[in-house]
Amino acid sequence: MGDTDDYAVSAEFYDLLQAESDRRLAERRFADAADRARRSILDVGAGTGIVTEVLLRASRVPVHAVEPAPAMRAALLSRLAHLGADRRARVTVHPEPLEAAGLSGIADLAVASNVIACLDPATRRATWKAIAAALVPGGLLLFDPPPGRLPDEPEPAVRLGPVRVGPDLYSAEVTRRPDRGVLRTVFVYRVQREDEVLREERETFQVWPAPAELIAEELDAAGLHLVTAPNADLMAARRPAA
Repeated sequence: MGDTDDYAVSAEFYDLLQAESDRRLAERRFADAADRARRSILDVGAGTGIVTEVLLRASRVPVHAVEPAPAMRAALLSRLAHLGADRRARVTVHPEPLEAAGLSGIADLAVASNVIACLDPATRRATWKAIAAALVPGGLLLFDPPPGRLPDEPEPAVRLGPVRVGPDLYSAEVTRRPDRGVLRTVFVYRVQREDEVLREERETFQVWPAPAELIAEELDAAGLHLVTAPNADLMAARRPAA
C-alpha cells in the first residue's frame, strides 16, 4: 500500500517464510466474518494473496483484492492461478491504491491485514475514507492496528525460518528501531548452502505508530464508528446503517 517499488525484495521470500503463520492468523481473524458476508468482501493490501485465499474459501461472495505493488501482485496472481476457476471468477484484482480505485458501496466486509501500520498518517486517513466509501451502510471493517507508541529502545531481533529448499536454507532477520517518529523495520534475507552465504538481500519499511484514541478520531471523521472487534488483536469499525 506504499510506493509501488515496495516489496520488490521481500516478495521473493514472503510466502516461503511467512505464509503458513499468516494463513493461520487470517483464518482466526477473518474466516467467521467472511462466512457471514452477503454482498462482497474488500481485501485492502492483499499482498501475496494469503488473506484473499482465506476469504475466498470462507465465503461465497465476490472478493475485491487491492494490491498496488507489482511484486506482490505477481505473487497474488500466481496464488489465484492455483485456486480453481470457480474461485478465480469471484476475485477482482485492483492494481492501484484503494483511494484511487473508486470503489463505492460494493462490500459489506472490509479487511486490512498487516497494512494500516505501514501507511503514513495522510495516506491512512485517505484509506479510511476510501474504505467507508466502499462499504455499504452497516458494513464492517476489521484491521490490526498500528502500535500505539514508539518503543524507547530497539526491539529484539526476530528470526524467520530457516526453511529448506533443496540444499539451501532461506531465513530472515527482522530488526525494528525507533527513528525520527517512525519504527524503522529492516528485513535481512539470507540464502545459505552448508556454511556459505550465497545471497543476502535487505529491505526497509517504516511503521507509523498511532494511539487507539487517534485511530478512533480518524475513523469517526471518515464516517466509520468503532465497534467491538471479534478478536483481541483486532480493531473493528462499522459504517452506520442508513
